[in-house]
Amino acid sequence: MNDPYKVLGVSHDATDEEIKKAYRNLARKYHPDNYVNNPLADLVEEKMKEINEAYDTIQKQRAQGSSTASSSSSGNVSFSQIRVLINQGRFSEAGTYLDYVPVSERNAEWNFLKGCILAKRGYYYDAQKYYETACYLDPENAEYSDALNKFKNINASRNSTYQTSSASSCDTCSICQGLICADCCCECMGGDLIRCC
Repeated sequence: MNDPYKVLGVSHDATDEEIKKAYRNLARKYHPDNYVNNPLADLVEEKMKEINEAYDTIQKQRAQGSSTASSSSSGNVSFSQIRVLINQGRFSEAGTYLDYVPVSERNAEWNFLKGCILAKRGYYYDAQKYYETACYLDPENAEYSDALNKFKNINASRNSTYQTSSASSCDTCSICQGLICADCCCECMGGDLIRCC
C-alpha cells in the first residue's frame, strides 16, 4: 500500500482533525453512489477502498502510539511515541512524558521535542533555547538545525515589525517638559498657557 498520508493528501504531522477532514472530503468525492451507471464506477470503487484503508491504517498507528503512551505508568515512553502525541496535538500529555525523563537522559532529541511543544504553545523564547541546545548536543542533525533556522527566521521577522524609531521620543517626561517650556515662553510674552492660580 502507498503511504497512507499521501493517499489522504495530508502531512505526517497533521492533527487528527485534519486527517478526519481530509478523509471526509475524499469520501464525499469518491463515494460509489456518485458514480452509479458511470464507466468510472470500478475505478472509483478501488479509489474508495484505498482511501478507507489509508484512514484505517493511520487510525491504528496513532491509536497504538497513544495507547502505548497512556499504558506506561512510569512515564517510560519512547521519543517516537512522544512525537506521535505532538503530531496529534496532545501537547500537555507529550510534555508530561518529557518531564518524566531523568535529567541525565535529556539528550538532543529530548531538547528538540521540548522545543517543539513550547513552540506549538506559543512560548517562542523558551522554544528557541531548547532548539539551540538540541543543535549544540547534536550539530550534525539536519532536522534540529532546520527547525532552529526556520524558528530564527520567524523570530527575526516578528522582531523587525516591532522596532520603534528613536528619533521621536514621546514618553510622559518629554511631554511634560515640552508643556513647561511652552508655558514659560507664553508667560514671557504676557500670556499664560497653564494657569497655576
